[in-house]
Amino acid sequence: MFYMEDEIVIKTRQQIVMVGLLSLVLFLTACGAPQVQVAKLQATADPSAQLTTLTSAVFDGRQQYLNVLSPTWFAKAGSALEKARKGMATGDSAEKVLENIAYGQAYIEKARDYARVAKTVIAASIEARTAANKSGAMAFTEDYRQVEAEFVSLTRSIEDGNIARAKNNDAKVAQTYLDLELRAIKDHTLGEVRKLLAAAEKEMAGEVAPLTYSGAKKALEDADRFITEQRYQRERMQKMATQALFQVKRLEQVMAQVKRVKTMSSEQMVLWVEDLLHQTTEKLRAPDMRDQEWTVQLQNVHASIAALQKDNQYLQKKIKADRAKLEAKIKEKQLEILAQKKQIATLVGESKEAQKARELLEAKEREAKEKLEIEHRFQMRFVEVQKLFSKDQAEVYKQGHDLVIRLKAIRFPVGQAFILPDNYELLSTVRSAIHTFGEQDVVIEGHTDSTGSATANEQLSQQRANAVRGYFVATGALKPEKVIAIGYGSERPLAANDTPEGRAINRRIDLIIRTAE
Repeated sequence: MFYMEDEIVIKTRQQIVMVGLLSLVLFLTACGAPQVQVAKLQATADPSAQLTTLTSAVFDGRQQYLNVLSPTWFAKAGSALEKARKGMATGDSAEKVLENIAYGQAYIEKARDYARVAKTVIAASIEARTAANKSGAMAFTEDYRQVEAEFVSLTRSIEDGNIARAKNNDAKVAQTYLDLELRAIKDHTLGEVRKLLAAAEKEMAGEVAPLTYSGAKKALEDADRFITEQRYQRERMQKMATQALFQVKRLEQVMAQVKRVKTMSSEQMVLWVEDLLHQTTEKLRAPDMRDQEWTVQLQNVHASIAALQKDNQYLQKKIKADRAKLEAKIKEKQLEILAQKKQIATLVGESKEAQKARELLEAKEREAKEKLEIEHRFQMRFVEVQKLFSKDQAEVYKQGHDLVIRLKAIRFPVGQAFILPDNYELLSTVRSAIHTFGEQDVVIEGHTDSTGSATANEQLSQQRANAVRGYFVATGALKPEKVIAIGYGSERPLAANDTPEGRAINRRIDLIIRTAE
């Protein structure tokens, strides 16, 4: 019984609102053609100030979408504004200018009245239009123009007093906007995937790599279906789109390798796979087992990785042990400081000279303590960073209060400055090293050998330093204002440039962490 009464109350309220709206529309459209009440402005009013006020009102009205919610009256307001502006420019009397401004103000107020009616009568269309605009549906120019025309026809119906027509067509226009919104979301989220898949299909992906093609197509279909059903689940939607993009890019690579394999003999294919395994084995410094079957070679790789992981665990334990030793040293120094404090205590109440000596001793004590704590923190972090890199990857050393990480293993294409994927693992380790010291200032130095002109080398070293800086900023390891990149070209060699080995040493990236506290 309670719920039935609630429902009756709600329906009654809705009916009251509709009756009120109908009354407002009947009032607005009374006496045949719509009327407007114009409040005449004082003859003493400043036309320039009044024109500025009307200009702001028209601008605000456009921001509030009065141009589509009440197109007729908003257009009249704009026309009155233009007449007033023209009158001011051509020397019309103040009375005439103020009259046009008064009409403009009345028209804009009338537009606001009709907009309030529209927001109730065609609420679904207005909400759907807002969602479509946010999704970028305007990119579908022709379709968007068509639905906008349908929307304006609804608001014109309201202005003409035909509330029934507007209300009856509200759901249809709203659905058209929602369809456009969905298209825009899919185009934004899956557009690149569709283009890449279409390109692959032109290359006969279904025949060249049918299994991979099927997987990529299914990933796209799954993402498309999910967006259709859950268009506002943006996080999940983006994950599925990312997975679909991964699969279609994977399809590109598989097709390329299939085409490559087709040009090989059986032996060449076997040697190619064997070489891939062997390269991995060499990187791991594992025994050469090419005289064994592939399963044994893979076991060799896996075992080598496990051994490296075990070594890493050992290094972590050693770091903890080193840290414990440093802590013990700190405690020892703290005992020395306590002994100094006792000496200071004996000086209390003595002469002024003794007082000064005590204060000096206390200052030295504080300075020694602060310096010890700083050195301790730096040493702990230094040891921690040093253990992150192998000897082949980087050299880590102190330079005054700074820490230098000399990236020996970073490689760039000859004469170029973009970062190859081979460097990602090393740079990821560098990120860990940077985070060890918190948000310190960092300098990235680029260096080359002496091959080529000094100007070209300086430019190349600067470009490479910029590339490394860009990587760390893009990955969030460093804030842009906390890192600078400098290219020194060949002016700071570490070895002679007359041998390939020496030149290889000189081609490097040095990363300097400013740790001074």
